[in-house]
Amino acid sequence: MATEESAPQEHIKSDTDTGTPLPKDPKPRGNGGRKRAGIILLVIIIVGLVIGVRWFIRSQTHISTDNAFVEAHVHAVSARVPGSVVAVYVEDNQAVRKGELLVELDPTDYGVKVKEAAAALDMARNETSSDYAAIEVARAAATNARARLEQAETDLKRGDALYAKEVIPKEQLDRLRTARLVAAAQLTEAEERVHKARAELGLSGNGGREARVAQREAILKETVNNLSYTKIYAPAEGYVTRKSVEVGNTVQAGQPLLAVVTLDDIWVTANYKESQLTHMRPGQKVEFTVDSYPGRTFSGHVDSIMAGTGAAFSLLPPENATGNYVKVVQRIPVKITIDRNSDPQHLLRVGMSVVPTVSVDRKAGDVLRGLWPF
Repeated sequence: MATEESAPQEHIKSDTDTGTPLPKDPKPRGNGGRKRAGIILLVIIIVGLVIGVRWFIRSQTHISTDNAFVEAHVHAVSARVPGSVVAVYVEDNQAVRKGELLVELDPTDYGVKVKEAAAALDMARNETSSDYAAIEVARAAATNARARLEQAETDLKRGDALYAKEVIPKEQLDRLRTARLVAAAQLTEAEERVHKARAELGLSGNGGREARVAQREAILKETVNNLSYTKIYAPAEGYVTRKSVEVGNTVQAGQPLLAVVTLDDIWVTANYKESQLTHMRPGQKVEFTVDSYPGRTFSGHVDSIMAGTGAAFSLLPPENATGNYVKVVQRIPVKITIDRNSDPQHLLRVGMSVVPTVSVDRKAGDVLRGLWPF
């Protein structure tokens, strides 16, 4: 046992005696770690500063808002004449073309009115013998009245002579005078009837008969138009929405039946803050995203800027001159037209939420010069 324990001791001693150096403890590295941490922190600060500057410059050259929505032309289709619906040819959300038949009303009553108006026009255009007979009757009555007037005047002259000789009493002379006045009034009435009959036939005055024909033509045209209004066509190409008409419904003139939304000509209405419009001009490029299609970007350009704020044209505009005034940042609607090749599949729908970004005519140098105080 003693021999075995002494052996390792001798070996260790021999190593010490030979002068072989033992490995030393490593030196502390505190200064190098601090330097690396400082460098990393400096790099992070520089990167953050660069990112912050770029973000600030982009926020000044690309104006964005989330208060924007897709809009389009909505054509309200309504009945122009009252009637009963006999056919409906479309369904909700169906695509239709301009001029396509949508709804048809019962045309029976309007067809009858067209025939009546056409017959009245033919009668007005043809000079019938009954019209001339009416004129001749009126003339005969006028001749008879004129003869009675002449006889009354003759009797009155004789009465005056006899009264002067005191042959007849004053009462009889008064009757003769009254008879003369009655005969004159009857003659005037008969002559007016002649004028009326000639005017109705168009033989006197300017355009009497032509006026009657024109009146009948206008009535016929109105009835024909009413007959055509029983068929309701699509006013534009688009999609059917808000359909409320069914077969058998009785509709009135002006009653809404459905609406057609045109998706070929849509735009975005973006309500920008008034402080964001400093450098915004019509024609500037716009890129926008839609919540319904994340990751996809659409393009367009600024079409126009509204002439007033949204509050100024609201139903109850603010009265800033009354009461206490609190300044509120106003928003002004900006119309953004969408490029046709940006949405060829008509994915956008009316009312969708949009986040548009307008690229204004400013560069990084312009933004930095604006910050320089001197």
